[in-house]
Amino acid sequence: MIAQLGKKFNEKEEIIMKHTIFTPYRVCPLGAHVDHQLGQVTGFAIDRGVELEFDITEDGTFDLISKNYPGHIMFTLEDELEREMLWGDFLKAAIVALSRKYELRRGIKGVIEGTLPVGGLSSSAAVILTYLNAVCIANDIQITRPEIISNAIWAERNYIGVNVGKLDQSCEVYCRKNGLLFLDTLDDSNEIIPVSSNMNPFEIMIVFGGKERQLAGSAYNTRVDECKAAAYALQAYAGMDYGNYKDTYLRNVPIGVYLQYKDRLPENWRKRAEHFYGERQRVKDGIKAWKKGDIEEFGQLMFQSRRSSIELYETGSDNLRDLQDIFENTDGIYGGRFSGAGFNGSSIALINPDKKEEIADKVRKEYIKRHPNLEKDFAIYFVNTADGIKL
Repeated sequence: MIAQLGKKFNEKEEIIMKHTIFTPYRVCPLGAHVDHQLGQVTGFAIDRGVELEFDITEDGTFDLISKNYPGHIMFTLEDELEREMLWGDFLKAAIVALSRKYELRRGIKGVIEGTLPVGGLSSSAAVILTYLNAVCIANDIQITRPEIISNAIWAERNYIGVNVGKLDQSCEVYCRKNGLLFLDTLDDSNEIIPVSSNMNPFEIMIVFGGKERQLAGSAYNTRVDECKAAAYALQAYAGMDYGNYKDTYLRNVPIGVYLQYKDRLPENWRKRAEHFYGERQRVKDGIKAWKKGDIEEFGQLMFQSRRSSIELYETGSDNLRDLQDIFENTDGIYGGRFSGAGFNGSSIALINPDKKEEIADKVRKEYIKRHPNLEKDFAIYFVNTADGIKL
């Protein structure tokens, strides 16, 4: 069966299925590494993402193949949904999350595809949201935006094993085309700030440096722990009620407390906290710049965020740091930073579309000169803003 399905897709034979779901990827221009500390963030959904074509199975069978990954996923609702460290785990995560509240009876049979197969664009969140939406459709569940976001977060934290914040899922649900999402992860309040009529035109450039990363096995979870440890210690030093460690966040700590007691913190904890407070101010300044239509100032704040991510949050591989240096010295790039967790993967930039050919040519030449071994997998994409998932 696997071989037959694979042959059909390779030959581009038409397979018509009743349902189609698209979930966009996302990029975060400002608000890096703060959502897991209940910080304020910004984001765009983009016009590339995850597409699932499927039919509903009445007997509770799940039968899927991927156009991006090998293998064939098949199981039923009666099976033990244990992790296998394969791409099918994301479907299982969605089912387990929904099963906490809903009785599931029907499954899905279909084909899933990621239309921009590079890291750093929150593809894992997009995949889980896609599966959640599909399983809800199959089982006549009317799920709300906040509910699908909370289920996606639960699935990634508790089943996949990555201590994610709210940014990725919220962007892929709430974002709207030609608008910047401003989200406060403390209370989930959000606002779409439209592109100003006097703003210079822009497109989003995504550059894959040639090295992938696996988030669950990276230093991402360690960084989250260091932020929480800093918050816990600062509250203790200040005599604040610090409660349970798992419910401790830097957002709970006033900046005055940080400034008073920061020298008592271990260096790594101090750096993570300093990044948090600096990024919070950059988001505020960025929102002001965006509302004024000043994309140049907004872009410079992105570069500042990138430098803080390197120096204080200590993310970014050598090749990603080189890529960002090239961005800062290329005419027509308003601003840029790492995308996603920042441990390899992709970088993003806001660029002047009138200069994108020259930008792409210079970025490619300069990067390959420094990293000739990555030329085969290096790639540049230009995308635009898009609406979030349709429920």
